[in-house]
Amino acid sequence: MSILKGVGVALVTPFNEDLSVDFNSLTKLVEYNIENGTNYLVVLGTTAEAATLSAEEKKQVVDHIIKVNNKRLPLVLGIGGNNTLEVKKQIEETGLTDFEAVLSVSPYYNKPNQEGLYQHYKALASTGKNIIIYNVPSRTGQNVEAETTLRLAREFSNLFLIKEASPNILQYFDILRKKPEGFSLVSGDDEFTLPVTLAGGDGVISVIGQGYPKEFSTMVQLAFDGKVKEAYEIHNKLVEITRLIFAEGNPCGIKVVLTEKGIIKNYLRLPLVPSSDGLYSKIKAEMANIENN
Repeated sequence: MSILKGVGVALVTPFNEDLSVDFNSLTKLVEYNIENGTNYLVVLGTTAEAATLSAEEKKQVVDHIIKVNNKRLPLVLGIGGNNTLEVKKQIEETGLTDFEAVLSVSPYYNKPNQEGLYQHYKALASTGKNIIIYNVPSRTGQNVEAETTLRLAREFSNLFLIKEASPNILQYFDILRKKPEGFSLVSGDDEFTLPVTLAGGDGVISVIGQGYPKEFSTMVQLAFDGKVKEAYEIHNKLVEITRLIFAEGNPCGIKVVLTEKGIIKNYLRLPLVPSSDGLYSKIKAEMANIENN
């Protein structure tokens, strides 16, 4: 599964002013990333505001991205939730021919213990589909500890990758040190991308990457090539914008970046709202700073 290496981007869902899905802008976003070096696309992740899309809209978004992509980049599909049996059923019933894997976030709100998290992913593994574990405790309320990840990695070969977004970077390093052969880790935190890749990670599933695909993919490739100084020059150039886009939650910040680049319009669905005027101004100023340096 080394095909999922480098920069994957968790695509936003663009909306029109009436909050219908803006398929023209979605086309532009996919093309922009393909043309500028993104390695694979993640469809219907958290960044896509998937929780606010109807089942029919999700199908339309998936079908549209498959059509526009036209097999040019590998695709990953987000299917997750806090009802294990329902998530398993969705994975089993979804046509995955066009996708390399399913990205499945750990159960949120319920706050299962480590055995519960293990049993959840064991159930998903029983589908026989390629599953990416997604640990993001800031959103789910519960951390998938390194030992739980390693236990799953050793026992189920189709749990082949983790998108790790723990706030503790030592957890990433523990997994990378102890993981079995054939299991991979990508950063789920944009700011940790470079150190995690240099430590042996396979890159990132990124938010900021869809706004700066050329820069981010170049940085990760430099890390793969061991060109640390050059990679950190790009990291340092993008670190402020990376922090700013998450200042008021995701994806309101990246939608400002993409709006300013003329790719989408700045609309979100409730309960999310567009960024404050103050944050918008800071992001716009930092984008100008990046352009001028």
